[in-house]
Amino acid sequence: MREARFIKKNVDKWNEYQHQETKDPDEMADRFVSLLDDLSYAKTFYPKSKVTRWINGIAGGIYQSIYQNKKQDFSRVFHFWKYELPLLFRRYHKVFLFTFLLFISFVFIGVISSTTDPDYARQFFNHQVQPGYYDHTIASIQKGDPFGVYKDDNPFSMFVQIAYNNISVAFKTVIFGVLFGIGTILFMWTNGLMLGCFQYIFFSQGLGWQSVLVIWIHGTIEISSVVIASCAGIILGTGWLFPGTYSRKQSFIRGAKDAVKICISLIPFFIIAAFFESYVTHLMSNTFQRNSTDIGLPIPFSIMILAGSFLLILWYFVLYPIHLQHSGFELKDGKLVKDGIIYEN
Repeated sequence: MREARFIKKNVDKWNEYQHQETKDPDEMADRFVSLLDDLSYAKTFYPKSKVTRWINGIAGGIYQSIYQNKKQDFSRVFHFWKYELPLLFRRYHKVFLFTFLLFISFVFIGVISSTTDPDYARQFFNHQVQPGYYDHTIASIQKGDPFGVYKDDNPFSMFVQIAYNNISVAFKTVIFGVLFGIGTILFMWTNGLMLGCFQYIFFSQGLGWQSVLVIWIHGTIEISSVVIASCAGIILGTGWLFPGTYSRKQSFIRGAKDAVKICISLIPFFIIAAFFESYVTHLMSNTFQRNSTDIGLPIPFSIMILAGSFLLILWYFVLYPIHLQHSGFELKDGKLVKDGIIYEN
């Protein structure tokens, strides 16, 4: 796009952002994100232009406004994680249970299909994941490096790539739930079969428990987050189908807001899982590499991470929301209520 056209397209918006301030934090955030997009584009194509400096100045001003309110923002974030999200998820525990059982059934289908037809896993990975992935994994097992797939010369680049990929898949899983949940279920079907086939490969090669100790270092949080994202997608889809006492439009909007909140809350969990996969899984894989001189990790360390990850997910998404509800907390019209009274903390 020519610079003149770029300016003409956005100048009214920039003038509004510069001269018409807003105190609404959501509007302020939307403006800041929009300006960052424009600034990124301008720096790429017009790095020495005055318009680039102008956009940067407007964005800087909004950033200062946000920074001045950081204490309030931190309080709001703390409130969200401590009360709002757990209570929100408590509302959908039955949907979560359904999603979990459905995903587990897809995993078992993958295992049973692979057991019945030894070539099923190879065909699945060649068509659904990456051609040659199955053969590469088998070759790594045979040469004594069964988890070589988790090794990378640059763990940081691996971390960024894995985190980005998992977060993007989670958002797609939720967004495709708009098709009455069918799109989300298809994502679950693919991921469930893939997990089942993947675990079958290692158990069929006599490396089942070794694979648990290595792969589930990151897989416990990663797979749990995928299931929770699938739950959010089904929440979005069922808003159309089961409006309850709301109109279909109101029910859909309500479900969409809740689904987005749940999905966004998974970002830190995906980042933790990506960190484990890039840095810790890599080290643990050395433990089971034949004739390896690389540094490995003791098995109790893996068990500790597995148990800690499982307990974190179980506590925060299942037990803690139930505890809050039994303590008299609930969400009503987006407000935190305790024993029928609006709770301020």
